[in-house]
Amino acid sequence: MAIFSKEEAKKILEKVLSYSKADGCEANLNGSNGGNIRYARNSVSTAGESSDVTLAVQSYYGKKSGVATINEFDDASLEKVVRRAEELAQLAPENPEFVEPLTQQAYGESKTYVEATAKITPEYRAQAAANSINPAAAKDVTAAGYLEDSNNFTSMMNTKGLFAYNKSTGVTFTVTMRSNDGTGSGWVTRDYNDVTKLDTVEASNIAIDKALQSRNAKAIEPGKYTVILEPAASAELLRNMLFGMNARTADEGRSFMSKKGGGTKMGEKIMDERVTIYTDPWNVEVPASPWTGDGQARKKMDIIKNGVVSNLFYDRFWASKQNVAPVPFPGNAIMEGGTASVEDMIKDTKKGILVTRFWYIRSVDPQTQLYTGLTRDSTFFIENGKIKHPVKNFRFNESPVIMLNNLETLGKQVRVSVDGGPGGGANFLIPYMKLRDFTFTSLSDAV
Repeated sequence: MAIFSKEEAKKILEKVLSYSKADGCEANLNGSNGGNIRYARNSVSTAGESSDVTLAVQSYYGKKSGVATINEFDDASLEKVVRRAEELAQLAPENPEFVEPLTQQAYGESKTYVEATAKITPEYRAQAAANSINPAAAKDVTAAGYLEDSNNFTSMMNTKGLFAYNKSTGVTFTVTMRSNDGTGSGWVTRDYNDVTKLDTVEASNIAIDKALQSRNAKAIEPGKYTVILEPAASAELLRNMLFGMNARTADEGRSFMSKKGGGTKMGEKIMDERVTIYTDPWNVEVPASPWTGDGQARKKMDIIKNGVVSNLFYDRFWASKQNVAPVPFPGNAIMEGGTASVEDMIKDTKKGILVTRFWYIRSVDPQTQLYTGLTRDSTFFIENGKIKHPVKNFRFNESPVIMLNNLETLGKQVRVSVDGGPGGGANFLIPYMKLRDFTFTSLSDAV
């Protein structure tokens, strides 16, 4: 049983802290139950379930700290891991950026847990795979996909009196369809806390249609084009931009938020006034934990408001150094959208390109947020309000900041999960976007 209740977790953590002889101690107890199924070439290749609980103990003496972990919870094991953390702390050098743990914080009620997702069965996963494999085989298409579900809890307690606990669930589904002649590819991703929102039949059929429609793509000249980006395409670029809004790197002149001659762009308008991005851990579509990994309480907060930078993220050390309040990194991001559908955007485009997603994105210049990457899995040429034909993939060089200054139309929002950044991944709500002058630099032969 990898999921401890709030009461069970609290009891174990209290026992851990009772063994502490250091100046202070913080303990994190986290667990997960999960399952997955993977298929390729229209056949299931792997499937499984996992269950794990881990306890991490950090002891500190002054500015010296040490961490030890264990996954046994009898009294002797709990005392052993505390003693080990204390031994390591005594051996460690002082950390000049050490910040003592927080006292008790006030957290809102989490919305990240859904019972139906916690109860996903192997039969459900098998049906999800069948929902891709069967229609793909019927249309001379080959399916490859992956479904993963998780049921998690996180908890922490310290000797300053803080205790935090949260449960969460999630299910992610990704599928790639390839036409059997090898010239067409379609791709779709879906991610939810609530499995009842996931329709693997609908997602698979979209990928199949894209695979068939993208066959025998034509090459067109690279250059600047009007583009319609599906949310999955813009997600990584927006993630990189938001994860770069760190106050320290801005203050130290190392980011796109730094001003020439010193200072930051806080309070400045840096993009189209229709761009508003905020975080809200209680948003029902992309709920996030109400607390961060170090126990800070999250709140609803503007990040960019009408194109103006509203907040930079301050960790507790840098906030104390700058004599400001900490601003924790958010667990989600919501970009306000509009009412236009992708079909509306296509009808309103004289000449442009529809992009399903980007791939292999790499930084070129962090101080301008310039990135390079490639289109993949269905890219289409639009002419006079209609999709004319598929086009060969491109390499692009573009900055999300410049991109959001070239905004033409905002469409409906879609939930997209992104990886990386402080504390791991996050869930975004991102609209379809129509943008002008997007820079494609060369062609790519890959499908």
